[in-house]
Amino acid sequence: MKRPAKTCPVCESGVRVLDYKDERTLSRFLTERGKILPSRLSGMCARHQRQLATAVKRARQLALMPYIRGYVG
Repeated sequence: MKRPAKTCPVCESGVRVLDYKDERTLSRFLTERGKILPSRLSGMCARHQRQLATAVKRARQLALMPYIRGYVG
């Protein structure tokens, strides 16, 4: 059975480029452990999925976002 096609939430909101400084937007596409959601779960198009990965990695490098959430020790 085919599932209905998901529409990209970033395309719908009219955003052209995902920015690494926008923590609120980026955190919507992370799991509770801090992993990046795959496009089949988030519904993002390929272009925005690549932008998301780059933006999250940049934010992590600059310590704006954690690499692992809930890590103790």
